[in-house]
Amino acid sequence: MKSYTLNNGVPIPVLGFGTWKAENGEIAYQAVLEALKAGYRHIDTAAIYKNEESVGRAIHDSGVSREEIFVTSKLWNTNHSYEQARQAFEESLEKLGLEYLDLYLIHWPNPKPLRENDAWKTRNAEVWRAIEDLYQKGKIRAIGISNFLPHHLDSLLETANIVPAVNQVRLAPGVYQEEVVAYCREKGILLEAWGAFWTGRTI
Repeated sequence: MKSYTLNNGVPIPVLGFGTWKAENGEIAYQAVLEALKAGYRHIDTAAIYKNEESVGRAIHDSGVSREEIFVTSKLWNTNHSYEQARQAFEESLEKLGLEYLDLYLIHWPNPKPLRENDAWKTRNAEVWRAIEDLYQKGKIRAIGISNFLPHHLDSLLETANIVPAVNQVRLAPGVYQEEVVAYCREKGILLEAWGAFWTGRTI
């Protein structure tokens, strides 16, 4: 499969298999197994999907070498402190049964509890520091964010030592987010689309 090169030199397959709403157990397991058989080499999951165990088991049982598979997971909104982020990452890694992740994302920039007094700004900075530390230790090959708009990124970049490699956002027919696209292109951040086919709905 073709790939893009992230701003740190890591290649990412151009097409990923998302596991949102794939129920933990046989459904998620078989879905990922079949995706890998079909030639997918990028598997996307998240803590909130609650299917990391099944995703990891399918990766292990697929017969495809770990080095060939690009695995993404995401930090959920309830873990917005340095220690919580570190712990949540380790929990995801353990559930997946992997030694490292290829990409780890902050799932949302401003969950409801953090919107008052712009608390999300300091919390995102704290979480990003934790993710940077995990990256420096070699536990993550690339780090990024999800659903961040330009003002969220402006705030994050004020304290970040590492520019995010990826911003995963909603991009689909009729959902263009031109301002986000232009901003990320200027900063060298790869835009990764979620829901590109309207999550299976008829267009």
